[in-house]
Amino acid sequence: MKLSILIRILVLIAATCSWEAPAMAADGLITIKSSFGPEDTMKRLEAEVKAKGFTVFAHVDHAAGAAAVGLQLRPTDLIIFGNAKGGTPLMQQAQTVGIDLPLKALVWQDDQGATWLSYNDPAYFAGRHGVGEPAKAAVAAMTGALHAIATKATAP
Repeated sequence: MKLSILIRILVLIAATCSWEAPAMAADGLITIKSSFGPEDTMKRLEAEVKAKGFTVFAHVDHAAGAAAVGLQLRPTDLIIFGNAKGGTPLMQQAQTVGIDLPLKALVWQDDQGATWLSYNDPAYFAGRHGVGEPAKAAVAAMTGALHAIATKATAP
């Protein structure tokens, strides 16, 4: 009897882990489930980006691009934003970090209708480019700002 309960618990844990796996599949990618739909999540995200003093450089509406060539894609909207004061210290250590900057965040809807917000982890891309100790404070500040922005954009 106890063994069957243990097996049920393990199956439940495995099912839960596999359900979350698509959101956590890529190294260095942080993905947060939103309490709002794609359009509202993006509006909230952009407002938070601007409130934190970042400049919005562009939006890329991948779904609109797909529709323009006769293809369908669930809502998938990218915002590109940054702040030279925050990103320059990383590029002073390794100019190749410029391939990962400015920052980007993707609001997307999965096949179940859930909305997600994904962004690159600054510590991950700093490590990828070998950014050292002198940029540690900039990486920490960027990480904190992105977490605060994403949390406020996705939470009720």
